[in-house]
Amino acid sequence: MDKNTEISDVVALTQALMRCASVTPADAGALDVLQAALEEIGFTCHRLTFSEAGTADVENLYARFGTSAPNFCFAGHTDVVPAGDKDAWSVDPFNGTIRDGMILGRGAADMKAAVAAFAVAAKRFVTEIRGNFNGSISLLITGDEEGPAINGTRKVLDWMSEKGEVIDHCIVGEPTNPSELGEMVKIGRRGSFTGYLTVTGTEGHVAYPHLADNPVPHLAAMVTALDSYVLDEGTEHFQPSNLEFTTIDVGNAATNVIPRTAQATFNIRFNTEHTLDSLEDTVRDILDKVAIERNCHYSLDCRKNSAPFLTPEGEFSALISTAIEKRLGIKPVLSTTGGTSDARFIKDFCPVAEFGLISQTMHKIDERASLADIEALADIYTDILKSYFQKR
Repeated sequence: MDKNTEISDVVALTQALMRCASVTPADAGALDVLQAALEEIGFTCHRLTFSEAGTADVENLYARFGTSAPNFCFAGHTDVVPAGDKDAWSVDPFNGTIRDGMILGRGAADMKAAVAAFAVAAKRFVTEIRGNFNGSISLLITGDEEGPAINGTRKVLDWMSEKGEVIDHCIVGEPTNPSELGEMVKIGRRGSFTGYLTVTGTEGHVAYPHLADNPVPHLAAMVTALDSYVLDEGTEHFQPSNLEFTTIDVGNAATNVIPRTAQATFNIRFNTEHTLDSLEDTVRDILDKVAIERNCHYSLDCRKNSAPFLTPEGEFSALISTAIEKRLGIKPVLSTTGGTSDARFIKDFCPVAEFGLISQTMHKIDERASLADIEALADIYTDILKSYFQKR
């Protein structure tokens, strides 16, 4: 890009954020950049550092303009996944290089451009109405979304509750569009449940199987039973729940020894037909039947990662859809597909939806976003703020 070519405020802020190598849990100055931009337009900023035994310190930011209700919140993260093999990139992954109408680098799509669009939309709105409106705008930005998600959004929300900070509606800026800006808004997410299954037998020589109890066939029967079980047929807003095995391990290097244990790990992505507790009951019932039939022993360690949620279609989703249609001429699909996000924590505090950039290149080599899309995203966020507060 020609050094003399001017770039817009939202692209400039995106570039400044991308030049901070904020790989989880390092902040690398990203929140300093954002805080400076927000304080310049009158936001009150709170830097919140949280830690927990065995985890790294994580920096977070909660910023608010205004003191009255309703409080419209933009939520997201400035941390990014590692760049991987930097030699495989066509650019420096932490330089925010602009080329052929795109900005390339780690965090372009997921989700530093969206964070920049939050701040610029707030600036444009506040400047236009000269701060004269009934309500507040806030940003909840974490440095722990791509990591364990222990010391980030969840703890900021707890801090907010202690301080009497209430948010009324929230947009999370995760990249939600498969291939074209405006095609998809996320109004819910499936839950996540992980199971660690261990079958215990009796070790022995393969030539004397009657003196041993091989756990591998028992585990295979349990894997088959779980894999063949139909959890549900899906709902109006959710695809069918699915159980996927991610690894099966024995760790036996000897060819003449029957092992003592065999393990398998699985993950279930599930819809609102289930709860975390009901899923555990279902899984244990299936495994108990196999254990009784085969006279074998197993243990199951359950990690209840997140519950599913749905923000019902209504005024909030319509407001977002209308702003997208106005700018892009596209009516977005209201979807619940994809993995988890920090919306799973926010949904306990207020209605939440997700809308951001195109997801195709997130976490990939040469991650990128269109400058035109970044501009459009800032415009859409601005229109959402205008419509939201005009209605109130």
